[in-house]
Amino acid sequence: MKIAMLARNAKLYSHKRLVEAAEERGHTLDVINTLQCTMNITSHRPTILYRGETLSGYEAVIPRIGASITHYGLAVLRQFEMAGVWPLNESVAIGRSRDKLRSMQIFAKHGLGLPVTAFAHDPKQTDEVIKIAGGSPVVIKLLEGTQGIGVVLGETHNSAKSVIEAFRGVNVNILVQEFIKEAGSSDLRIFVIGGKVVAAMMRTGAEGDFRSNLHRGGSAKMIKITPEERSTAIRAAKVMGLNVAGVDILRANHGPVIMEVNSSPGIEGLEGATGLDVAGKIIEFIEKNAVKGKTKTKGKG
Repeated sequence: MKIAMLARNAKLYSHKRLVEAAEERGHTLDVINTLQCTMNITSHRPTILYRGETLSGYEAVIPRIGASITHYGLAVLRQFEMAGVWPLNESVAIGRSRDKLRSMQIFAKHGLGLPVTAFAHDPKQTDEVIKIAGGSPVVIKLLEGTQGIGVVLGETHNSAKSVIEAFRGVNVNILVQEFIKEAGSSDLRIFVIGGKVVAAMMRTGAEGDFRSNLHRGGSAKMIKITPEERSTAIRAAKVMGLNVAGVDILRANHGPVIMEVNSSPGIEGLEGATGLDVAGKIIEFIEKNAVKGKTKTKGKG
């Protein structure tokens, strides 16, 4: 099988492992720099040029599109889809998951556990959104943030108000969420492939940091999840329409709450914590499900 992977950095652990896993199974996996693709958008003959050459013959595409290039990356992925190449995750589903506000609204629509979340535009409503989120402390998130960047804890009402007003002063969109104190600066990353949980780990933030992201100096260990956590992760991936997803969950007193669903989840921390061949499981899923011009799941948003 000939597989394309849209990724800007071929040297990242996740990307190298996917190449290794594909080659071990006799496939060819080409890493294609998303930003170096040029699209010829023509009826009946959509093509993609890469470094002057027309891309052809691919049976599947793995989108590993960075958040900062989501718009262009999804355009390139749609071009592959138009050409009948099977995507591991569909462009519509990735776009849905990258929009934090839309994701939260979809989860709420389907009755999935969430932290209380407030969103408003008028600066005069700052006190109100803090109140909706349960009062201080609250978590303030940039809608476009990733890997813990743009996530701030407002420990008091005044500090939360100052942060919100500062973000609004530079015209960025934010969410304000309740702070799940009982989670203890830890969360669960649950990896879902094809509607099944294949691995899970608990991530704990660095000392003094409420964020649990490994990129921020956190640590990870293998964890046994509950049936409710398993069900929540599977449902979250399904309503997003994602075949492969990293679902981030907090353990709240009232049950699991979803923080985010990642459509391009890294596998380094997960393989390190669990010892599992996650990259191999992704390639196996592609082998079983890649069908020309057909996607696996559509989502419900």
